Amino acid sequence: MLMGREDTTVHTSYFSRPIPLRLILLLALAVHGPLLAMQLPLTNSYDANFHVFFASHYAHHWFDPWNPKWFAGFSQTTYPPLAHQWIALLSYVFGLHMAYLLVQLAGVLLIPVGVYRFAQLWVSERAASYASLFSVFVGAMVFLVYFAGQLPTTLSAPLYLLALPYFYDWSRTSDFRGLLKGVVLVLAAGAVHHVTLIFGSLLFAIPVLWLAVIDRGEERNAVAVLIRAGIFAGLAAAGLGIVLLPYWIQIIRHPIEQMPIPHASRSNLLLNFTYLTNYFFVPYGMLIVAFPFMAWYAAARRRLRPLLLGFWLTLIFGLGGTTPLPKWVLGRSFEILTFERFTLWAALMVMPLVGVLAERAIDRYGRKAVMGFATAALITLLLPMGWMAVTPFSPNANINVDAVDAFLSRDGHDKYRYLTLGFGNALPKVSTYTDANSVDGEYNSARLLPEFTHYGTAQLTSAKYFGTNGMEALRMMLRHASHYGLKYIFIRDPYYEPLISFAGWRKVESYDSGTITVWSKEDVPPARPIPSDAMPTALEGLLWGTLPLASSILAILLALLIPDRARARTEVLLPFPEREMQGALVREVR
Repeated sequence: MLMGREDTTVHTSYFSRPIPLRLILLLALAVHGPLLAMQLPLTNSYDANFHVFFASHYAHHWFDPWNPKWFAGFSQTTYPPLAHQWIALLSYVFGLHMAYLLVQLAGVLLIPVGVYRFAQLWVSERAASYASLFSVFVGAMVFLVYFAGQLPTTLSAPLYLLALPYFYDWSRTSDFRGLLKGVVLVLAAGAVHHVTLIFGSLLFAIPVLWLAVIDRGEERNAVAVLIRAGIFAGLAAAGLGIVLLPYWIQIIRHPIEQMPIPHASRSNLLLNFTYLTNYFFVPYGMLIVAFPFMAWYAAARRRLRPLLLGFWLTLIFGLGGTTPLPKWVLGRSFEILTFERFTLWAALMVMPLVGVLAERAIDRYGRKAVMGFATAALITLLLPMGWMAVTPFSPNANINVDAVDAFLSRDGHDKYRYLTLGFGNALPKVSTYTDANSVDGEYNSARLLPEFTHYGTAQLTSAKYFGTNGMEALRMMLRHASHYGLKYIFIRDPYYEPLISFAGWRKVESYDSGTITVWSKEDVPPARPIPSDAMPTALEGLLWGTLPLASSILAILLALLIPDRARARTEVLLPFPEREMQGALVREVR
């Protein structure tokens, strides 16, 4: 038996060593660099142009988070600003679109680094390198980057993964460097995305804390580990309270109390095969095949059980309304959240188990296992790319809106507010490049106008897709057109034309061979500012423009100037598959 293993090792010696992280980063750049260079997120995703719109405001009004361009005015302090501020900074050199792609590329490259550091807590160096390698092909990441356009989610997740080893080091061994660098990374991650901060960070941190208790050693007290973890959490909470103070002020003043807006990720996926494909098969890909093997392997090992439990819980949340657990736990928040981001967290959390599975399989089956995992990784990458071409949920962010912007920018048209109908996710493209203001907008959590909050509908530009609620919200907005200075309506879907004509608007221009028509109402007065107690103070604007960006710069400086201490942990190496527990070899790695 030993000779057989040695022969296999000889034939697979190239695969018996950890893969250098720099090679993995080069692979990530080779895979995702061309896709980003094609501007796929900007032309084919739901939210990319929304983030560009937010960044455009910071580029022009860095210390004034009040944005009058949507909802007759709203505060951008309702969304953590760090990703948008980095886009704004880079836009001064590269322009908004290229700046967005560069920041997204940074997030894509940070994912394998974060997975590598996170996996080192649980598995061997070699298995961690495999985990990092496979994270380049994770379908959930591809789905969120190129289809959903969720830049903050894909940027904040790896920052938390990078913070977790420092949390482990401090909790287990009271390493002050771990406390300092970990807390600063948490601040930077929180300044990128609030949902990942509130929900994702907890799902990742609990298994790591459990591991720190397991690995404390006989000479260390479990209570002391928990106390140090509490200190870490307390300092991070205090820091986030300061860095994101304007956000907390806004949420306390105006909690989200609008009517729930339907979203497919909250449904029972088992009742709709299209939803099941979109939110389960596509994000996980070939990982689904490995789930039973990884569960069996991790359940037999004490050190891996916390990770398995964390993954299982996150997986359940990613299924939305398929099980009652998310609604029981989240309560009212269930109706506000969308759950596709949980699939990314679950996929990243399970990567260490994928790495150790690959390590054991390659040791046993050699090149056959290598080819099998390579094929599975490629399928997992290509599945979401293929789905984007056939999905019924395809966004329409690639609409040419130059004529609309040109109309709003001439003859004093920007003195009035406007509305788009049938533009879908191209609405932010209109708003980014014109000074005119709209009564509509894409960020649901910032809306305070009663025409939105009293109806379970999202954007008015897609009102018909929300049934009676959507059309009633649109009718109410048309009824109050004079109050808001709503004079111009751009229609790209003839479905809305009878309603607009009946409400008193008349067609004045058309573009793109009649595809886009412009409607105007003569008796509408110029738009005036709508008073709102949601407008941030000058002090809030100053804090918003300095502290989040400062947290990221501090994190970069600490990473460059303070080296990490060699991590001490106990690694349990077991043969695969496990026949006898007494065959374990326990090795202390320092």
